[in-house]
Amino acid sequence: MKSVGVKAAKGSIAAEAYSMITEIMHLDNGFDDLSNKDRKKQRQLVLQDKVDAYFEWVKLKYSQVTHNSTIGKALAYSLNQEEYLRMFLTDGKIPMDNNYAEQAIRPFTIARKNFVLMESDKGAKASAMIFSIAETAKANAINTYEYFNLLLSEIPKHQNDKDTKFLDALLPWSKTVQKKCPSRFKKS
Repeated sequence: MKSVGVKAAKGSIAAEAYSMITEIMHLDNGFDDLSNKDRKKQRQLVLQDKVDAYFEWVKLKYSQVTHNSTIGKALAYSLNQEEYLRMFLTDGKIPMDNNYAEQAIRPFTIARKNFVLMESDKGAKASAMIFSIAETAKANAINTYEYFNLLLSEIPKHQNDKDTKFLDALLPWSKTVQKKCPSRFKKS
């Protein structure tokens, strides 16, 4: 659709696929505020038939196009990935798309040019650790700045400890951290 433009693509197989996928995604977005259990139920009640219809449609259209064409390859991708593309229907925790993963790696892609300036393996490893901590904090819906403040104030207190059990309380999913570093973007 991008190569020929939206107007020119109207009525095409690509436009039909886009319309069906967009409808499924739009409906799934309506389940964002539900618990994982309820999201799974709603997906199975509302989306299962639409997903089944999409894959039936893909199989039909694939039999009608040249398999080496751009649209043929796109339809083949859907067919080859069907098991994985349906996975979101089986578990309310699984997102329908990979937007979260793409957002998590965006800082790395933006900073890639800066990484070539790392003069040592130790600097690169330190940078990787910091990015990892920051992304884990984001994934656990805590305030990243406050989390780094907490880590930098608490870890030095235990510098001479032989026992590292204190670290359990500093993990981003611990109740202590969740209370001390709440995200202002966290849903209530």
